[in-house]
Amino acid sequence: MGLTSLLDLELAVPAPDELQAFWEGHGMRVTGPGMLGSLDRPSLLRLREGAYRHVAEMRVACETESDLDAIGRRLERLGLAPVRGDGVLRCPDPILDHTVVVQIGAAAALTPPGPRSLNRPGRPERLNRRSTACLGHAPHAPRRLGHVVFGTPDVAASRAFYVEGLGFKVSDSIGDMAYFLRCSPDHHNILLMPSAVPCLNHYALEMDDIDAIGLAGAKVLAQRPDCSITGIGRHVVGANLFWYMLDPTGGMFELYADMDQIVDDEKWAAEQFRDDWDPFTISRWNSSAVRADFFAPADIDAIAKARAAAGR
Repeated sequence: MGLTSLLDLELAVPAPDELQAFWEGHGMRVTGPGMLGSLDRPSLLRLREGAYRHVAEMRVACETESDLDAIGRRLERLGLAPVRGDGVLRCPDPILDHTVVVQIGAAAALTPPGPRSLNRPGRPERLNRRSTACLGHAPHAPRRLGHVVFGTPDVAASRAFYVEGLGFKVSDSIGDMAYFLRCSPDHHNILLMPSAVPCLNHYALEMDDIDAIGLAGAKVLAQRPDCSITGIGRHVVGANLFWYMLDPTGGMFELYADMDQIVDDEKWAAEQFRDDWDPFTISRWNSSAVRADFFAPADIDAIAKARAAAGR
């Protein structure tokens, strides 16, 4: 069956304790040294100190040893040398430098959110009751790590590594300059986009719904008024609701909900963009302007210098 899920990221940042305190204050659980999890999943982000912000490791899951064997053979055909262990395969990303770990076992199932009654035109459901959203009962902690966006200086080579090597599937693309890839039913678990140097563009955390996004984002904004990059809005590609913000280390993160799910490749392939849905358009609607650092980190020059100093 191949890949099944995105598990977690290890982030290297100059101030990991500050980032841990930030996410602990916004609903994540400290589940181990430098490890942040959720109610259902013990690890979403793993943090360690680094000279500059980057992904050090990404873990994904597959079903069987046979899957690991097949991934290993494909990577070797690309001229790479993956290392096999007991139920684990490790391989450095040849372009982006982080290590990809593939291990047997799917991510833990998520506890479904409680029912939310909505009053819609012609179909009121919440009668004689106040909304949990306004009473403060709506949960707004991140549920899981959903996807990560990488800037790459060689989009074609990065696509080959993830698709031809690891076995990610292409959900959508913007010409040959950007690719939305999945290792699960999510529309995308990785987006590859052009960048002068390898970098982490953003990491994305799934929330229950738009109220959860709004509540969590408003709390961040109250603490750091200049941290909003763009949102709230709804994307065209993937269709997810979003709010993009900066964490205390300067890294962009996305709070999102309601992403397209793909469980039948043939049916998805038959889906077409409408003529007025230009995939270059970031969003179908958006409540704010888009800052320049949505496309490239504001500290990209510092990242480039730190990479050069590290011999990368």
